[in-house]
Amino acid sequence: MVTVKMVTVNIGMLHYVIDHIYGAFMHRTKLSPLFFSRGWGGSKLELLERMIKDLFPEVEGQNRPPTLIQPIWRTVWETRTACLREGVFRTTCDEQLIGALPPESHTARVAFLVPKYVPPQKTACVVHLAGTGDHTFDRRLRLGGPLLKQNIATMVLESPFYGRRRPMLQRGSKLLCVSDLLLLGRATIEETRSLLHWLDSEGGFGKMGVCGLSMGGVHAAMVGSLHPTPVATLPFLSPHSAVVAFCDGILRYGTAWEALREDLAVQKTVMTLEEVRQRMRNVLSLTDVTRFPIPKNPNAVIFVAATDDGYIPKHSVLELQKAWPGSEVRWVTGGHVSSFLLHNDQFRRAIVDGLNRLEWKEPPL
Repeated sequence: MVTVKMVTVNIGMLHYVIDHIYGAFMHRTKLSPLFFSRGWGGSKLELLERMIKDLFPEVEGQNRPPTLIQPIWRTVWETRTACLREGVFRTTCDEQLIGALPPESHTARVAFLVPKYVPPQKTACVVHLAGTGDHTFDRRLRLGGPLLKQNIATMVLESPFYGRRRPMLQRGSKLLCVSDLLLLGRATIEETRSLLHWLDSEGGFGKMGVCGLSMGGVHAAMVGSLHPTPVATLPFLSPHSAVVAFCDGILRYGTAWEALREDLAVQKTVMTLEEVRQRMRNVLSLTDVTRFPIPKNPNAVIFVAATDDGYIPKHSVLELQKAWPGSEVRWVTGGHVSSFLLHNDQFRRAIVDGLNRLEWKEPPL
């Protein structure tokens, strides 16, 4: 019995170590630039801080209705049982946010994988949001593809600052300014809410959900909180706040702290590195999902977390569950990287179960 327990502990430690090795390779070597190498973002950061704070009084009462979109679609491929289309639409951010976004991010792109010959009112659809570094549709289409057999369609949003929406000067996923992280999040929320609205009002789908891995899970939780109608909300391997990732977790080693301090010095604000880290905590506290309203149907919220996650500590996941009574946490054995690779079946199971906890929409008369 002692031997079995020791082996379990060692395997758990191995998953944790793998996360740190991967993190060191990705964020502590010179192979890749650091996050926020161009500083805080100046007036853009001030704008984002103000706009995100403005969200909260607004959502305590009536949720803002999402902006209706009309994507332009083209068919990528079609089989006897399924069809994949790609669509484009102008970002649904307001003009102030559009002015802050890089021009490359003004046009949103989505992939849409649907079963054929099943009426939409008897079909569910889940919008899949991108985790850090997920620049293409492929991985999320592979996650959602097997769900077609259960009449669950998959819509995949290309994030601002990612893929074809990536600014010319940005390398990979390494956002240039802190304001870019808040911009990415705010634009993703607005666009996803519009996509869900389109699926409901134009697509006629009977149930809807939103999911995402890591950063995508944080955004999924925010969308589920802010959407005016009940949707299945499925954050996978996600913290309750970006503070966890950039100030406490492995990504702190990939953050350009010295550049952030120098940017403040240019603005005639002299700070120690510890004070710079505290300012980052203050800014990123705006991404704390526990501040967001409880979703319309918290029983349809399922968090999937890893037992030995080197990026996301257990307490961060449990904080969200505590803030949203009625939600469920499921644990998979592994770390952040290994669970991302090995536990797609558990993610799919959570998607199915979350949707099953919603009522089918009444068909129009």
